Amino acid sequence: MLQRMEIAVREQDTLLQEDFNPAFLFTWKGIRREDEKNYHNHEYLEFCYVMSGRGRHRIEDRIYEVGEGDLILINAGQHHQALVSESGGPAVEFYVGMTDITLNGYERNCLPSPGEEPILHTSGELKMKLGRLCISMEAEKETERFGGYFMMKTYALQMLLLFIRGQEQPLRERPAEQYAFESVNRKYLVEKIMDYFEEHYTQKISLGQIAGNMYLSPFYISKIFKAETGETPIHSLIDIRMEKARELLVTEPALSIQEVAARVGYDDAYHFSKLFKKKFGTAPSAVRKAEE
Repeated sequence: MLQRMEIAVREQDTLLQEDFNPAFLFTWKGIRREDEKNYHNHEYLEFCYVMSGRGRHRIEDRIYEVGEGDLILINAGQHHQALVSESGGPAVEFYVGMTDITLNGYERNCLPSPGEEPILHTSGELKMKLGRLCISMEAEKETERFGGYFMMKTYALQMLLLFIRGQEQPLRERPAEQYAFESVNRKYLVEKIMDYFEEHYTQKISLGQIAGNMYLSPFYISKIFKAETGETPIHSLIDIRMEKARELLVTEPALSIQEVAARVGYDDAYHFSKLFKKKFGTAPSAVRKAEE
């Protein structure tokens, strides 16, 4: 107990004040396809984490190239502007706003920068932790559950402290093949995709569309989904559609095969019938006859 207290005192003496209690303001996630219109500043502190892709940030009239895994610090009063990359695809950016940040030796809502650049370039475990925080904040924002503000504040505070730790004492890196998102996050991703399939199976759905909606790459989604379920996302979508189609064939006998196909997202009745037979070993018409 005494040792833990000594550690806490040392941290307060060097950087953290006794009244250190930041307030959470907002998060925003989006795809940077065009330059931010205004070169501006504000009174709060802002983080921008690049989840994927490449981009540029103009901070106090200096242009910085940024890419996946970069955590950009924008202190209060700093003029800044997010820009698109001159090469490569758009960047997926996750912003976090905080205020009431007081550190010893620094102005209000300001953090020390890592070296000459206000950017922490991350990889390995630190990159994973920051990515998980972004996913957790986005999930919490969507659920709107009791105590949401305090959960968001907790996540934002972790990001702030990881930024400080990341420049003072880099976390140990593990070989790339040895780490992946924790199963809870992978399961959440799969659950979100399955929920989307259940709600939109009547519509045309592509893997690219799903990836765009979730701000992830199609390759990444396929890899995680198959690792968790043993199936590809599209195969799972087909299974859902075929089960729905079989239910329609039994419960609504007045529908034609073409109409059943359309109800589960297929314009081509012949293609639908082939998929149905592959799934159940019999044609859609045979299922209906068996129920008569």
